[in-house]
Amino acid sequence: MYVIMNKINTIKHSQLIIYLPIARHKEDLYLDKFTELGISGELASKLERQGIFSPTPVQKMAIPKILAGKDLMAEAQTGTGKTLAFLLPMFDSFESKHGHVQGLVLTPTRELAMQIASEAKILAEGGDRSIMSIFGGRDIGKQLRKLSGKVDLVVATPGRLIDHMRRGSIDLAHLKFLVLDEADQMLYIGFRDEIEMILKATNKDKQLLCFSATLDSKVKKLAYRHMNSPLELSVEKESVTLEGIRQKVVHSSDRWKQEALFGELDKTKPFMAIIFCRTKRRADKLEEEMAIRGYDCRKLHGGIAQNARTRVMKEFRNLKFQYLIATDVAARGLDITGITHIYNFDIPESPETYIHRIGRTGRMGQDGAAVTFASPRDEERLLDIEKAIKMKIPREEHVHGPNETSSGRGMEKGTKVSGKSIGRSRRQDRQNKAGRKKR
Repeated sequence: MYVIMNKINTIKHSQLIIYLPIARHKEDLYLDKFTELGISGELASKLERQGIFSPTPVQKMAIPKILAGKDLMAEAQTGTGKTLAFLLPMFDSFESKHGHVQGLVLTPTRELAMQIASEAKILAEGGDRSIMSIFGGRDIGKQLRKLSGKVDLVVATPGRLIDHMRRGSIDLAHLKFLVLDEADQMLYIGFRDEIEMILKATNKDKQLLCFSATLDSKVKKLAYRHMNSPLELSVEKESVTLEGIRQKVVHSSDRWKQEALFGELDKTKPFMAIIFCRTKRRADKLEEEMAIRGYDCRKLHGGIAQNARTRVMKEFRNLKFQYLIATDVAARGLDITGITHIYNFDIPESPETYIHRIGRTGRMGQDGAAVTFASPRDEERLLDIEKAIKMKIPREEHVHGPNETSSGRGMEKGTKVSGKSIGRSRRQDRQNKAGRKKR
């Protein structure tokens, strides 16, 4: 068995250090282009149009092994690029005239199924690949009609997929790939029996790929029972400092969250900011309200056409507007310098996502700021974030009314630079240097 494992468990003494996954295998370190990994130029071009130019460590490690036909167990956290790590080699291996479902991705939640299907549809644009998501809460009649036609890739939750298996509406006997994504979470939720049932209904000559945040004994036991001499890949954790990022939490009910956000924007006046929303619908509503109030903003999510997303990203890089309202999926691969503020309008699903969000600011020795808006029901997630980053984030209560927010203890001090806010001072400096007119 091929094993890549090397864990770092130490904490630097004088700095706040967060660990994010990177590769530490010498044969992977020099592969800086997707085409060098064996991915087709067509797919690489589609990634470049999204602003994704270089593979992440987990992609460097996994893609060549998958293209070589190996079964794989990969330990990788959310937000490391693992979705593209399995989608890209799958797409390049699909046959045009296969006639059956070629790929199946199983996920623990419908939200994750929607995210993966959204990324897959971007890769499929302009080609003949057909993508379908299957999960509860959707009209099963529409699913039945689509399954009666050509479907190359199915992204599904176990429960609804088994409904279709029992109806005889899906044939899993001709798969080229089966992916178990977030395998540890599926076992934790209690999908072991369902996963076993699905695996038994599939052909034995498929490639089985297992991606999990942890490769514990339960995951390995399940995987090895159905895998053929799997490779086990793990991604080492790199230290990333959040020392230069001022963080705070604003407590607000969801009803007054927009008011709390607008108060923060008016107070801090950021130079460039990303505002993260949980869903496309919430991003749409927030953009509409911000536009009405005169904020210079655009939205970025999976429901927007590819050419429009490309245009939005290009305009943001070129400082054509100030606020980018984005979902996590749409913002993946977005690497833009000069972002001064991150606003978590919706608290992220995991500490890893929080770290990836706010890590887009405070780069290259610059100061940055991150504000998270949390309702009472978000307290558990907030505690998980604080545990992961090993610090207590300063908090304040939003006060509905003319004064909007109470005194910004902790944050106000941190976001001042020579008496000016981070956003205002840096915006002026950069505009003067570039000779740009004021927006």
